[in-house]
Amino acid sequence: MPCRTLAILLIAALALTACGSKKPQLYPNTKLQSVGQQQAQADIDECSQLAERYAGKESEAGDTAKRTAVGAGVGAAGGAAGGAIFGSPGRGAAAGAAAGAVGGLFSGMFDRGPDPVYRNYVDRCLREKGYEPMGWK
Repeated sequence: MPCRTLAILLIAALALTACGSKKPQLYPNTKLQSVGQQQAQADIDECSQLAERYAGKESEAGDTAKRTAVGAGVGAAGGAAGGAIFGSPGRGAAAGAAAGAVGGLFSGMFDRGPDPVYRNYVDRCLREKGYEPMGWK
């Protein structure tokens, strides 16, 4: 696969990952039923903003990009070593970097979601408002 095609695929996958951030899912208790989805979403947004301010939030896209870069570096090193044994360290490094980048990308795409401290802050904020967070998806 040419490098240009691989780069385009990686960028597209990163963009899709950035759009797919997880959000809290609320149990339909009396609070949610009395205020409705629109107010509940406003409360989720408010709690999320507070969490970003006080607990911080590493973006999922940024984390995925880091994993991709680390995977590429590790793959390149392993590929160069393997390639040196078989007589082509340059090709081995290139193949290893591509494989490592794809591995890092996919590990970031299928990650567990937001930072645990950020998530706990949002969940607590929502509980204090009377909601019952069930999980994130």
